[in-house]
Amino acid sequence: MLGCTLGSMFQVSVAGGSYQEGLTVLLQGVPSGLYITEAEIYEALLTRKPGQSELASPRREADVPVIYSGVNAADTMPGFHNAGYTNGTPMVVLIPNVDRHFEHIEQYQVTNRTPRPGHASWASYEKYGEWDDAIGAGFFSGRYTSTIVAAGAVARHVLKRHGIEVFAYVKEAAGVRAKDVDLETARQKTETFRKVRRDYDPVYQWAFAEGRINPNMRFLHKMSVIAELERDLLEIRDLAKPVDPKAIRKEHGIHFTMNCPDVDAAFEMEKKILKIRDEGDSSGGLVEVVVTGLPVGMGEPVFRKLDGEIGRMLSIGAVKAVEVGAGYAVKDRRGSECNDAMRGDGKNVRFKSNHAGGITGGLTTGQPVVARLAVKPTPTIAKDQETIDKVSRDNATLSAVTRRDPTIVARVWPVAEAFMALIVLDHYMMHLGYQALIPGRGRA
Repeated sequence: MLGCTLGSMFQVSVAGGSYQEGLTVLLQGVPSGLYITEAEIYEALLTRKPGQSELASPRREADVPVIYSGVNAADTMPGFHNAGYTNGTPMVVLIPNVDRHFEHIEQYQVTNRTPRPGHASWASYEKYGEWDDAIGAGFFSGRYTSTIVAAGAVARHVLKRHGIEVFAYVKEAAGVRAKDVDLETARQKTETFRKVRRDYDPVYQWAFAEGRINPNMRFLHKMSVIAELERDLLEIRDLAKPVDPKAIRKEHGIHFTMNCPDVDAAFEMEKKILKIRDEGDSSGGLVEVVVTGLPVGMGEPVFRKLDGEIGRMLSIGAVKAVEVGAGYAVKDRRGSECNDAMRGDGKNVRFKSNHAGGITGGLTTGQPVVARLAVKPTPTIAKDQETIDKVSRDNATLSAVTRRDPTIVARVWPVAEAFMALIVLDHYMMHLGYQALIPGRGRA
């Protein structure tokens, strides 16, 4: 595959598959001197991983990451305290697959001749032939998005140190649209959602809070703990604190599994998603991604304008459209309605609106960058679908028997957030480099 690398200054390469041994992230350009742990990366991964509610696939993946390289194994000399800190070399993160039992593999084997309509299984078979990694859809499964989320956790760590925040949430699901809320409220709700999910997550408590995996351990020791986790995963999951959705709503003001800042809409989304699921079908939705704290003028025209780069989020499986700011709505507006009026006080500049989504001419304006992703319904449904036998090319009928999500939107928002962080960090690094070379701004 030639398309598995993203970025120039901050480069991300991903590998692995749904039912391979696991997935891998290679990061180049990670600054030295950062303390990034598996626990921090896992906190991002747990918001995406399956098997946590009726809104997700029942696949039981631990999604515990292991940092394999890129950090110091010990203090490098007397008087230095740099063990576990990034050292500027490429960082590799491994995400082992633990829930890939034969009965699930067999389910794919008996249906793989009949590609799922709406899925890549037909096109990938034509591209790679009989060697196509079709078990669990391989690299075309939503499973690969765990690599993006892991990489995005590192990128968000770097950006936050520079005052740049990236967050995302569900804006619409199964036809239920959330009311508009101010961005600070949405950010706070998303942070609360992360914290509550972490506090209720049994794997986080077992592996990290109780210290079974920590930065001082060697790789093989960590893998032995993951082997134990694989063996006892069901028992560990049973240790989870009971979830009372109404109590969580009352105490924290969130829905436990649907990260939507409009909590009334979140419960309606859940109800509608499950109704459609019970009819044997699936549903889509809309995810909104926001970036705050960016400097003015970031972006690289002509072919790498920031809004053009944001369009790369179409690389996320199930995303069929990306819009920035007012997006598709601009086609129905007049210039007087679409332009963002500017005012100044001799020192500061402010805008009276943000229809541009924080980007004009491919450059940031200093306003929040706002984008939305349209997520299609899950291709695998519980209804018979017309398809073909991809080997003989005869007509066939597909009856789905594999594990699946009733909707993908509830798990796509962490992927969108992570992907945006990768794009933003890459461009932020380019921006800092360029600004440093301008006379009067850099060292020269």
